[in-house]
Amino acid sequence: MRTQLRIIALIATLVVSVSTSAQLHFGLKAGTGLTQVKLEKETLTDANNRLGWFAGIMVEYSMPISGLGIDASVLYNNKEIELETERGKERETLKYVDVPINLKLTIGLGSTAGVFLTTGPQFSYNIGDDDLFSDLSLPTANSQIQNISRRFELKKSEFSWNVGAGVKLMKHIQIAYNYNMAIGNTADVNVDLSTITGIANDAANGKLKNNTHQVSVALVF
Repeated sequence: MRTQLRIIALIATLVVSVSTSAQLHFGLKAGTGLTQVKLEKETLTDANNRLGWFAGIMVEYSMPISGLGIDASVLYNNKEIELETERGKERETLKYVDVPINLKLTIGLGSTAGVFLTTGPQFSYNIGDDDLFSDLSLPTANSQIQNISRRFELKKSEFSWNVGAGVKLMKHIQIAYNYNMAIGNTADVNVDLSTITGIANDAANGKLKNNTHQVSVALVF
């Protein structure tokens, strides 16, 4: 019984010491992102890369003994996508609230600098329009059909994965690169071909997915 009590007391002491040594910091984060749009099965248009920006707040929970920690943020993300169509370049702005939750491994390079690696999931919520390129249509040579309608329906929420790295300077500044990979589709592309005899209505339906290269600067307090 005494041995068990000693073990419990030792575990409690370790938990208290680890909790005391853990550090919780808040900060502000902002940056720019290059959105890469990929169209699957949708052969009527081509996609181009576009720059956007994001900004918000962050919290960092770190355990100095192991160098491990959690880096979480709530960010407003404003990004653009551009399509090359028969009418020329068409652009739309996507508006999201992003919530990345990353595991962070930090390696110190002295008391004023360090490098870190991050990876983890991101949950994104669409706060803009649900329909993209709502007026986009494809002219046809058929004299009985004026055009074929295309509808880009944006998902309400999106799940993705982050992989990144960065540096810490003067204990308060963090400069990072992050690659955000979409898991699943960003939008469904629906093309109405029901009025054309002999063509299946889902023949031109496709998917839109976007991955993003991001560079950010954070000020941590």
